[in-house]
Amino acid sequence: MSQQKCIVIFALVCCFAILVALIFSAVDIVGEDEDGLSEKNCQNNCRVALVENIPEGINYSDSAPSYLSLFQGWMNLLNMAKKSVDIVSSQWDLSHSHPSACQGQHLFEKLQDLLSQNVEIKLVSDILHKDSKLLNDLGKKGAEVMYINLTAYNDGHLQSSFWIVDKQHVYLGSASLEWSSLGQMKELGVIVYNCSCLVLDLQRTFALYSSLKSKSKVPPVWSKRLYAVYGTENKLILKLNETKSQVFVSNSPKLLCPKDRVLDIDAIYSVIDDAQQFVYIAVMDYLPITNVTNEPRYWPYLDGKIREALILRNIKVRLLISFSKETNPLTFNFVSSLKAICTEVSGCSLKVKFFDLEEENACFLKEQKNSSALKLNRNKYVVTDRAAYIGNFDWVGTYFNQNAGAGLVINQDGAGNKTSIIKQLKAVFDRDWYSHYAKSSATKIPNCSSYKQNKNSNQ
Repeated sequence: MSQQKCIVIFALVCCFAILVALIFSAVDIVGEDEDGLSEKNCQNNCRVALVENIPEGINYSDSAPSYLSLFQGWMNLLNMAKKSVDIVSSQWDLSHSHPSACQGQHLFEKLQDLLSQNVEIKLVSDILHKDSKLLNDLGKKGAEVMYINLTAYNDGHLQSSFWIVDKQHVYLGSASLEWSSLGQMKELGVIVYNCSCLVLDLQRTFALYSSLKSKSKVPPVWSKRLYAVYGTENKLILKLNETKSQVFVSNSPKLLCPKDRVLDIDAIYSVIDDAQQFVYIAVMDYLPITNVTNEPRYWPYLDGKIREALILRNIKVRLLISFSKETNPLTFNFVSSLKAICTEVSGCSLKVKFFDLEEENACFLKEQKNSSALKLNRNKYVVTDRAAYIGNFDWVGTYFNQNAGAGLVINQDGAGNKTSIIKQLKAVFDRDWYSHYAKSSATKIPNCSSYKQNKNSNQ
């Protein structure tokens, strides 16, 4: 009898353990659903558009390409909203005294209007912004505001920036929900319309963030409903502007990547590895270092991938880095090291430029006497002859290791098609690369007479 009792007790313990595991795997997504969406019934003939914010005073030649403004793109999405708006953002501040903040105010008013029309609005923020007036005001109007404490999990922060509207339309890019993204910052993102197949995957990242609200630690087991639908091995096949494409969503950090989800760094690897001719990279910061407990360490992964493409595959690489007074001096050391690798190496083609708005800022501030008017280029993308990655991170090791971000990878065999998003993104890079803002070295002394000439010639 004692042996039978032991067997019964053992069985009960096993059942209890299984039950606990099931509870942990299910509790993280209570209340989330995919509205019956599946890989079989979702939309995969989609329209895609680049969106940019080009600050006032940033002038290109008349023949330079231009795309839908970020503000108009976001307003288009909100005007289309009938049921739901889900937004993840790293910043929340649409009110400011600066003249360029008026667009942020219009956006805030539109969000309030949608709430009055019973459109469900869910907002995910880092707990750092718990005192945000914007979030508090929208919460009082009926929006569901969720805070996640990434510092408690990974000593990091939420840097993700994406929207999902009516579970059909998506925005992802560098801009956050703040007035400067619509005014003073040069931002770039992509909007994908009528693409519920893509939503099916990105919605799971939103659900994962939602599951972490008010939790002090990450669940030990992720629900299967949070697993990635698509990845490098099984990309979503669809049409973007009638161009056959393959797409998947990536995430960071590893701590917040359930089964089958591709890390952002691996997504960038896949884009670079797929290149046959060139790799063009545009980021605000380039610093292959991690800073853990104030102990900087070299983070070789993306830096090394560039070297590999240059030396082993003879891929042409162009690196466009934003420059400001806040640029870490080590950036120039790493750039010099990269350049040195091509010394006397046949077929090695690397060029680096800095998108320098310091002259623009200094002279503009001198005219306007407004200290809040500083401009920066915050683009964060990679484009090649065959693919593109658009994300939320600059190329700083600490971001990839600790912060939460999301990226979108698009592969297109027919990148020569005029509707190709790859071709459009390359045109953006070329426009910036050959503009008078892109310089081989950073400007030290502003030439305001030159600034005025450029300004007047473009009016």
